[in-house]
Amino acid sequence: MQPGPHHPVPLAGKTVLVNGAAGGVGHFVVQVAKLKGARVIATASSRHSEMLKSLGADEVIDYTKTVPEDVVRDVDLVVDAVGGPTSGRFLRSIKRGGALFPIFPLGFADADEAARLGVTVSATQVRSNGAQLHELAALLDSGAIRVVLDSTYPLAEANRAHERAERGHIQGKIVLTVD
Repeated sequence: MQPGPHHPVPLAGKTVLVNGAAGGVGHFVVQVAKLKGARVIATASSRHSEMLKSLGADEVIDYTKTVPEDVVRDVDLVVDAVGGPTSGRFLRSIKRGGALFPIFPLGFADADEAARLGVTVSATQVRSNGAQLHELAALLDSGAIRVVLDSTYPLAEANRAHERAERGHIQGKIVLTVD
């Protein structure tokens, strides 16, 4: 999908659009972007609006009423936590020199359009990084970022957790507990 390694974007003073902002990945992206000094626009259904604002979103767009890519322009970065083949729809929202980071990049087919618009498309695979985990642990311990829990299931009921995930519209993380 990309010719070189993923390069993070400096966020201070930038505008970031987070698609799927209320989910397990998106709610962390909102918090980290805000913590790093970005203006954050979140997309989610209206039932998640207050939670997202409490996490630092400056604006929440209810995607069930408004098509985000029709109203958002000139953002520096779009993090598409939904991803997949539809991520390209956000290219028109990104300013020249900006970036699109689909969390789930499989099926992305708009590389030529991104290049024409001067938008970098980049994705990364999760890798263990001790220094980053240490920094994240400190942020969690201090309360600078927090985990939102959608639901909790005992490990023996992992099938129920999977069923919950299949229903979608998750707010935060689904957790399995081990007793």
